[in-house]
Amino acid sequence: MAVDSTLPSPLGPPACEKDAKALQFVEEITKNVDSVQERVLGEILSRNAETEYLKRYKLNGATDRDTFKSKIPVVTYEDLQPEIQRIANGDKSPILSAHPISEFLTSSSGTSAGERKLMPTIHEELDRRQLLYSLLMPVMNLYVPGLDKGKGLYFLFVKAETKTPGGLLARPVLTSYYKSEHFKTRPYDPFNVYTSPNEAILCADSFQSMYSQMLCGLIMREEVLRVGAVFASGLLRAIHFLQINWKQLAHDITTGTLNPKVTDASIRECMSKILKPNQELAEFITKECLEENWEGIITRIWPNTKYLDVIVTGAMAQYIPTLEYYSGGLPMACTMYASSECYFGLNLKPMCKPSEVTYTIMPNMAYFEFWPHESSTSVLSRDSPPRLVDLADLEVGKEYELIITTYAGLCRYRVGDILQVTGFHNAAPQFRFIRRKNVLLSIEADKTDEAELQKAMENASVLLKEFNTSVVEYTSYADTKEIPGHYVIYWELLIKDPANAPTDAVLNQCCLQMEESLNSVYRQSRVADNSIGPLEIRVVKDGTFEELMDYAISRGASINQYKVPRCVSFTPIMELLDSRVVSKHFSPALPHWTPERRR
Repeated sequence: MAVDSTLPSPLGPPACEKDAKALQFVEEITKNVDSVQERVLGEILSRNAETEYLKRYKLNGATDRDTFKSKIPVVTYEDLQPEIQRIANGDKSPILSAHPISEFLTSSSGTSAGERKLMPTIHEELDRRQLLYSLLMPVMNLYVPGLDKGKGLYFLFVKAETKTPGGLLARPVLTSYYKSEHFKTRPYDPFNVYTSPNEAILCADSFQSMYSQMLCGLIMREEVLRVGAVFASGLLRAIHFLQINWKQLAHDITTGTLNPKVTDASIRECMSKILKPNQELAEFITKECLEENWEGIITRIWPNTKYLDVIVTGAMAQYIPTLEYYSGGLPMACTMYASSECYFGLNLKPMCKPSEVTYTIMPNMAYFEFWPHESSTSVLSRDSPPRLVDLADLEVGKEYELIITTYAGLCRYRVGDILQVTGFHNAAPQFRFIRRKNVLLSIEADKTDEAELQKAMENASVLLKEFNTSVVEYTSYADTKEIPGHYVIYWELLIKDPANAPTDAVLNQCCLQMEESLNSVYRQSRVADNSIGPLEIRVVKDGTFEELMDYAISRGASINQYKVPRCVSFTPIMELLDSRVVSKHFSPALPHWTPERRR
């Protein structure tokens, strides 16, 4: 879309000519939301008219919204799994998309079988994602001046990838982006310079990658103007890594030699140009890290840091107090809203408080529909698609489930995110992310729902049968007080023969069995990423869950409708449970995980 960059942006005065064009683009598409959405849907339906999926529903080349809404059903991943599996197995016919599927992007939630979901994508989606990335700094520059005078210390990582039987790559969306030419050969931009070299970011070994990125960040400490990671938990993991490894890092800086544990040849080569002996810097790091009190450690080591760039919405909100402690209360910027299915939009006021974060969906990214949340829990019917609301017709204050139709071939797909409309930027609705539908537990990229937790609990309780013991009740929470965080499961047991009660070793094995039953995203986080700690089972006294019910009823719950919550976070309930704990047990080993071979 052509824009006149000479016009002033209502968002604020741009920092440079390039920013002016980006901000004017945002203004144009947010003013013309409905026409942009109509064009996007028309393009998607026109180019994919001959696909097997659209022909199945007899769209007959129609590109208008009314026909599309009347004929195409709202679907979940399970509905599309047969088509996706055919593509994964090597079927190159136009099943979902007229353009060839270039790879699969793996989601952070799993299927009912515990595997990652595979989201089809096409080459041009990289251009669309790159466009959204290109808008981030022009918006940030409106609020934080001088970001072209320094660097960003970002802890960015690639994760394991695999190939489907048909030879297509399957990997997380950020791994796809970091390994793309869009990222590796990105043009120099003074507003977007990182301390981490590409070689460190692209190293698949999490220790070597983290070590070299932290080392570069320490060497360039005076130049760092912003510190970030994708998730809040990732930044806290980096701080924890510094706590463990600062002595070796200081040694490297003293001697100008790289830790021999970093064996990656490309990292060693690039670090030889960066790492020089610096006794003064090493002594400074030693002095700061020897302190028992790590409050404000981020601003002590990186004194020019103006903000943290991390996601602190949704499940990540639990990390805000810890981040405030380590950063001395620096602002936390949540800049964009994206998933493996689609990149959605931007936070146009990125320096707001975490509790006030809203995202403006960019209407050129995909075709967006919204299912009023009070009705989105109803059973899907293919015969009568539900009445969804268009992007331009949403109402402030209401909650909606997000439904997308993408250029890569997803049609009326339920993303699973629940959003609340908070206002508008021009004609574009702004949203607060409320939660991921049905997710109970989450530490980082993992998402565990109630059905999966129930299955894991049942599999683990099988180990209790020979002791004539069963689980009476259970609940859970994500413990993020330590880094890395871990799942805590409260069990109340019925032990019929105290003389033959399950031993500590057996209960430890129950922890491991639960982990083995959780999805591959969780297990990868445990085994390869070290971003989740061992699962813990806390056995509570007999009658604890009756006390929990009594407490809920005392606060107004109906005794007839009361159900034991499968996940808890309310402090008084946590205190009640923890006061009744009689024993604690941890997973004694890592669960099995290897990059999945797609059947």
